[in-house]
Amino acid sequence: MLETSARLLKLLSLLQTHREWSGSELAARLGVTGRTVRRDVERLRELGYLVHATAGVPGYRLGAGSDLPPLLLDDEEAVAVAVGLRTAAQGGVAGIEETSLRALAKLERVLPPRLRHRVSTLHSMTVPLTGGAPAVDPGTLAAIAAACRDHESLRFDYRGADGTVTTRAAEPHRLVATGRRWYLIAYDTGRDDWRVFRVDRLRPRTPNGPRFTPRRPPDTDLAGYASRRIAGAPYPVLGRFTVHAPAGTVAERLSPSAASVEPLGPESCLLTAGGNSLDEMAFWLVSLGVPFEVHEPPELAAHLRVLSERLADAARGR
Repeated sequence: MLETSARLLKLLSLLQTHREWSGSELAARLGVTGRTVRRDVERLRELGYLVHATAGVPGYRLGAGSDLPPLLLDDEEAVAVAVGLRTAAQGGVAGIEETSLRALAKLERVLPPRLRHRVSTLHSMTVPLTGGAPAVDPGTLAAIAAACRDHESLRFDYRGADGTVTTRAAEPHRLVATGRRWYLIAYDTGRDDWRVFRVDRLRPRTPNGPRFTPRRPPDTDLAGYASRRIAGAPYPVLGRFTVHAPAGTVAERLSPSAASVEPLGPESCLLTAGGNSLDEMAFWLVSLGVPFEVHEPPELAAHLRVLSERLADAARGR
């Protein structure tokens, strides 16, 4: 009985790899006959797993059933799911905190001690930096995702950075998650241009508009496009700089929602970023700790000269 149960678990693990297995392949992996494989597949079906079989040369593939059967996770998958649930419980999407904690509690009850220790250590040694980013309604996210998939126009009220509310009509393309906020890349039919909308400022109107033929996206690199638009949009001061350091090194030090980094070569990159003031922009430019050149705004270069003289005087004790 124990041998049969262990074999069923191994069979299920193989089927969960999202590929089709021939009966002979499964028999070889499990060290049994084809007849035993067929019998084990029937047992899995009795347990609620939907296992599809192809005619002719027997082939097996795990499908989605009407109920959620147990899943088999390896060590790294289990830790990844636990960390993801813990992160989801700390905000970002409204209303899923309690659900995430319930799912996490169920998972932690069945984790082996070695994995439970890894998860608890990571949690106890991590300080979440939350707050400042409003949570997004999960129903709104689901509605937008469905409209993107089905190519249905959206109508929504949108609150701008200044608090002004406007009614917009757009052809949704993709959702972008930065970790703190959710954004929608869409073609604004009223402005006749692509836009990036903050989802927490968006209130959909129902029903959706008519279906549309998808347009060519504004960029092949949608993440980079969103980063560039987000980095400059909310700030009164927009800067462009050549930074003499690898793009990857610079990008690691900056949030994608605050700056966009494009490689110019192996040892330099173009940095586009926004700031609330010249002093703020000067501070984080200097904090990068690498040489840079200012292209925009022109007044920042003059401001940096004033700051350098002030710092030199301070260093001389004046």
